[in-house]
Amino acid sequence: MAMTAPLVLIVEDEATQLRILESVVSRAGYRVCTAMRGADALAKVDADSPPDVVLLDLMLPDMTGIDVLKTVRPAHPDLPVVMLTAKSSITTVVDAMRTGATDFLVKPASAERIRASLAAALNTASLVGEIAAMEDGGTRPGLAGLIGDSPAMTAAKTLAEKAAGTAIPVLIEGESGVGKEVFARAIHAAGDRAGGPFVAVNCGAIPENLVESILFGHEKGAFTGATEKRRGKFVEASGGTLFLDEVGELPLEIQVKLLRALQEQEIDPVGSRDSVKVDIRVISATNRHLYDLVATGAFREDLYYRLNVFPITLPPLRERREDIPALVRHFLARIADMEDVGLKSAGRDVIALLQHYDWPGNIRQLQNALFRAVILSDGTRLGPDDFPHMGDRTTQTQAPGALSPASRPLAGTWPGRAGQDGAPASRPADAHLSLVDPNGDFLPLAELEARILAAAIEKYQGRLAEVARRLKIGRSTLYRKVADYGLETDVRDGRR
Repeated sequence: MAMTAPLVLIVEDEATQLRILESVVSRAGYRVCTAMRGADALAKVDADSPPDVVLLDLMLPDMTGIDVLKTVRPAHPDLPVVMLTAKSSITTVVDAMRTGATDFLVKPASAERIRASLAAALNTASLVGEIAAMEDGGTRPGLAGLIGDSPAMTAAKTLAEKAAGTAIPVLIEGESGVGKEVFARAIHAAGDRAGGPFVAVNCGAIPENLVESILFGHEKGAFTGATEKRRGKFVEASGGTLFLDEVGELPLEIQVKLLRALQEQEIDPVGSRDSVKVDIRVISATNRHLYDLVATGAFREDLYYRLNVFPITLPPLRERREDIPALVRHFLARIADMEDVGLKSAGRDVIALLQHYDWPGNIRQLQNALFRAVILSDGTRLGPDDFPHMGDRTTQTQAPGALSPASRPLAGTWPGRAGQDGAPASRPADAHLSLVDPNGDFLPLAELEARILAAAIEKYQGRLAEVARRLKIGRSTLYRKVADYGLETDVRDGRR
C-alpha cells in the first residue's frame, strides 16, 4: 500500500504569498493545509490529523510566529517548524532558533530552497525531537544528569538535591535558555514522585482566554468551541509534578484560582459544578524577578510567598564558561548517536571561540549551534568556520538597539545600556529619555527608537495595537521594527 505524503501546514497571512507557497509545496508531492492566523494554526496543529511539518510566517495578524512556536513547542517538541521571514537579521534568527525553529527561509525563497528545507526538516524530525532529551541531561536520571562543575552550577545542584528530598514548592529563577525545565525534571526524577507524571506548562505562551481551561480543564459546552471535555494540566499532573514555566505571565484573575488550587489541592473546571481533588507538587520558574512584579501589582503577594518557598537561581552560561567544554562533549556525543554518524570533535580553537561568546540564548543556543555545525560540517573535526553566525565576535550578536537577556529590563525598570551608570533607571512613566551617551555624544537613532519601542511595549503590556496607536505608526511597521530590534520576547499574549 502506498505511503501517504507528509502533510505541510503553511501559515501565511498574505493571500498571494500563500497561494505561491501552496503551489510550490503541492508540486513537490506534499499534502497541504493552510492557515492565515496564528490561532487557526494552533488549532490545526492540535487537530486529530496534525501536520508533519509547518511553514510558519514570522508576522501574523493576531500574534507573531515566535508566539505560535512558543505555544506549539511544549506539546509538540518533535514537530519540525520552518520559519518564514522577510528579515534575515541575526537577532531574529537567534530568537527563533532558541524558541525551537528547525530552519529559516527568507522571503522570497526559491522553490528549490523551500523543497530542500522541507525535506531536511522531515529527515531530521526525529533528531530535533531528541534534542530536548539532550538538554534534559542525557541518559543519566535525575540530578546525576546535570552537566557542569563550575562553582555556580555546583551551588545550584546542591540546592536542587535538597529540594528533591522534600515536597515543598520550588521557584527556579534564571534567564531564558539556562535549563530551568531541565532542573525541574531532575528534581522530579530524584524525588518520591519520580514514578508519577511530570507535566510542563509554559504560562507565557498560552493565549489569555485559554489559560483557565488549559490549567483547570472544562466541561463539554462550557464555552464556544468546547466540543468535548478536557481534563486540564492539574488533573494530568495529579500524583506527580506540575511545572509552571514563566509563571509571572499569568493574568491576575488566574493567579487567584491558582492560589486556591495550591492551598486546597482542588480545582474547579470551567463549566463544572463540582470541584476536583488533585495531588500535585508544584515547581515554578520565571526569567523575571517575581518580587518586582509584586511591587508593581502585576503578581499577587500571597501567591508569591506560596510559590517561593524554596528558591533556586540558575546562572547564565556566560557565568559558567568553564562548563562549556563538558557541555560540548556531551552534545556532540548525543548528536553522533542519534544521527548515526561518526563522532565529531571540537578543537581548542573552537572551544576558545565558544567560551568567549556571551551566549544570550544560553545553553539552548549552544545546543542549537552545535547541532547546526555538525549537520553542516563535512569533516570529522569542527572548526571556527563551522560557526559562521558567530564569526570573531566575543559578545552577544544582535541588531542595533536590541536588548539582550543580560540587559533586558525586569519588571519596573527602564531599558538602558548595560553598565552605563551602574544604577537602575526609573520606570517608563517617569523616565526622561536621554539623547546622549555618558560621553556627551548623541545616541544613534536606531538605539533611541529601540528604547522607545521597548518602553511602550512594557507600558502597554505588549498590546501592539495600542502601542501602534500611541506611537502613531502602522501595525505592520511596528511588527517589523519589533523583529528588527529583537523585542519579540517583550510582547505578551495580551496583544490585540
